[in-house]
Amino acid sequence: MRTMVKGANVGLSTLSEDVGSVVVSLGWSSATGEGDADVSVLLLDENGKVRDDTDFCFYNTPLAGEGSVQLLGKTPSADGDEDRISFDLDAVPTSVDRLVVAASRYGGARFGELDDLRLTLADSSGEGLLSFAVEEAGEVSALVFGELYRRAGEWKFRAVGQGYASGLAGLATDFGVDIDDDAATEAEPAESAEAEEAASPEQGLPAVPEAPGSDEAAPEAPSGATGATVPSPRSAADTATVPEAAVPVSRRPRTARKKVTIQRTAKKSLAETDAWQPARLFPVPALKNDRERETRATSVVLAVMAQVPEFGRRLTAGFGAPAGRMETYTEVSLPHGDTPKRPDGVIRVERAGKLWTALVETKTNGNPLKDDQVQAYMDIAARRGYEAVITLSNDVALEGSPLVSVRVDGRRKHKVALWHLSWADVVHQAQMLIRHEGVGNAAHVWILAELLQYLQHENSGCHGFHNMGAAWVPVRKGIDDETLCVGDPRAMQVIESWERLVRQVCLRLGGELGQKVLPLQRTRRGVDPTGRRTEQADHLCAQGRLEAGLRIEGVPGALTLTADLRTGKLRTSIEVPWAAQGYPLSRVKRFLRQLDSAPADLHIETLLDGETPGPRGTLERLRPEPADLLPKDGSQITGFRLSLLKGMGSGRGSAEAGFIRSVDDAVHRFHTTVVAHLDTRSAPRGRSGEAPTGG
Repeated sequence: MRTMVKGANVGLSTLSEDVGSVVVSLGWSSATGEGDADVSVLLLDENGKVRDDTDFCFYNTPLAGEGSVQLLGKTPSADGDEDRISFDLDAVPTSVDRLVVAASRYGGARFGELDDLRLTLADSSGEGLLSFAVEEAGEVSALVFGELYRRAGEWKFRAVGQGYASGLAGLATDFGVDIDDDAATEAEPAESAEAEEAASPEQGLPAVPEAPGSDEAAPEAPSGATGATVPSPRSAADTATVPEAAVPVSRRPRTARKKVTIQRTAKKSLAETDAWQPARLFPVPALKNDRERETRATSVVLAVMAQVPEFGRRLTAGFGAPAGRMETYTEVSLPHGDTPKRPDGVIRVERAGKLWTALVETKTNGNPLKDDQVQAYMDIAARRGYEAVITLSNDVALEGSPLVSVRVDGRRKHKVALWHLSWADVVHQAQMLIRHEGVGNAAHVWILAELLQYLQHENSGCHGFHNMGAAWVPVRKGIDDETLCVGDPRAMQVIESWERLVRQVCLRLGGELGQKVLPLQRTRRGVDPTGRRTEQADHLCAQGRLEAGLRIEGVPGALTLTADLRTGKLRTSIEVPWAAQGYPLSRVKRFLRQLDSAPADLHIETLLDGETPGPRGTLERLRPEPADLLPKDGSQITGFRLSLLKGMGSGRGSAEAGFIRSVDDAVHRFHTTVVAHLDTRSAPRGRSGEAPTGG
C-alpha cells in the first residue's frame, strides 16, 4: 500500500488494474470512542463547481452522479470506525472532472479533537492501494481529505488535507453551493454562531503545496459562486428537530422521487378468524432439510436483489459492484476439472457495456462455510475473469479473523475479491429501507416486507449468529471452578463469539430504530484486532466478565453491556449527563419524570466529580424521595448511571433459555424502557462533540 503525503498525487492505474470502481474509507478515533463526523462528496465540473444540487452527496442524499457515488455508511474497524464511499469511476458522468472527499463535524466540535485522521483507498478486489494520514487538523470543523480527478483519460488521486473553520457551510459555498440559512435555525448558540460564520467564510481551501515527486500542481481553490442548495452542517438527528415550516422545500437538495416506507400500523384484517394465514410470496412451512433451506434462501434473496434495485445496490455497492442493471441466477453449472461445480448463485451487473460478476456461496442454520468449496469458486472466478466471490451465512466476519482460508495464486493477473455477508446484514438492510429510508414504489416495499417475513421465520434457517461455539461451556465451567488460566485458547474463541454477537445486536437494534448503532472498540493506538482480543481474553480469564459498548446515534454516551459469568447476571447501563439549568432538586425531579415508564428495579447512581461514589438506589425507592440522589456534602454532580440487571441464559445457542437470546432481550428491554425515554436534546457537549458521560 502506498503511503501518501500532503500534496502528493498518483495515477490509480499505476497501483492496480482493477480501478474501474474503488472504495474510499475515512477513519478517525477519539479517547472516549464517541467522536464522530459526517462524510460528504462534491462532484465538480471543469470549472471546479457543482453542476446542480444533485452533485452534493451527504447524509441526506447518499447517492449522486447517477449512482456512481454512494455513501455506504460506517463500519467498525480496529481503531474505531470507518466511513466508506463507493466510487464507480467508469460510470461517473463525463461532465464531472473532480470528486472531492470531505467530512464535517457539528455542534462546535473540531477535527483537532480526533486522533488518527486517515484516508484509505481500495480497488474493486478489496486490496488497499494507498493511505493518507492527516496531521495536525487543528481548529477546523470541515476537512477535505483528498480528491479523485481526471487527467489525460485516467483517474488520479491527490492527498489534500485542508480544513475549513467555517464548517461544511464554508466548504460547500466555495464549491458553488448556496447555503439555506433558514435550515440552520437552532436554539444551540454554538451552531448559530457557526452558521453565521459560514455565511461569510473567511477561510477557503488554499492551494495544496507540492510534495516531493508530484508531477503537477494542485488546482486553485474555488471561491464564491452560487448553485445547489444545502442545509447548514448538522447531524442527521439534529436535522429532524428543524420545524418543517422553517425549511423552504424548494431550496433543499432532495432525491428526485418520493420514497415509500412500510405502514406504521397494519390495516384491519378481512379474515373471518385469526386462524386464517395470509398468502405469502415466499412460503416456508414446507422446508424440511438444510439443502432445501439453502436453495430457497439463495433464490429468494437473489430474486429480490434483482427486482428491487435499491436493495440489490445496498448489498453489492461495498463489494465494488457498479450501479447498473442486475440479473441473478441460481444453481449455475461451471466447469472445474473433471467435475463441474455448482455455486449457489451468480450475480451479474451491467453498466456502460461492462459486466461485473460474482459467485455466491450460501449456508443456512449452523452450517459452516467450507474452505475447499470457497477455494474452488475463487479458482473458477479467477479463470473466468469474474470480480468476486460472496459468501452468505449466519456467521459474522471479524477483522483479522477470516471465516475461511483460501490461497491466492500470485501468478494470476486477474484478482478476485472474497467478501462475506451475514444473514443479519441482509435483514438489517431490508429493515432500513422499508421502515426508515424508503424505496421507489409500494410494490417494492411489499416485496421487501415479504423477504423480511421469510428470513425471520423459524423455518428459514437465516436467523443470524446463534451459537457461542464449543468453547462456551468449558470456559463457563472454568470460571465457575476457577481453573481457567490466562492464555487458554478457548477464552479467545469465546471473545470472538462475543464480538460477533455484539455486532449482530447492533444490526438488529439499528434496524429497529433506523439509526446507526455501532460497537465501541476502545483500544490503544497501534493495537491490531488480534492483540485487542487477546487483552479481552486475558480479562475474561482474570475477571470472568464479557464487556462491550454500543454507540447509538443521537444518544450521548454509550450503552454498556456486561455479562458476568461468575454471577450469571447481565448488566445494561448508560451514563446520562447532568442538565445545566435549574435548581438541583428540580433537575432531579425532571429527570425522574422521564423515567415514569421505566422498570421499578432500575438502578440509579449519582456520578460525582472525582473518585467519590455518589448516592444510589432503585427507581422504586427514589420516586417518592428524589432528594436522596443529591450528595449531602455538596459535591459537584456530573451525571447519573442507569442500570438494569437480569439473569443470563446458560446455553450457548439462541433458544429461549440461551445466552444469545438473553443478551438480545436485555438490550431491547433497556433501550425501549429506559434509553428511548431520556431527553438528551439539551445535554451539554463534550470536547469530542458528544455529551460527556461523567464519572
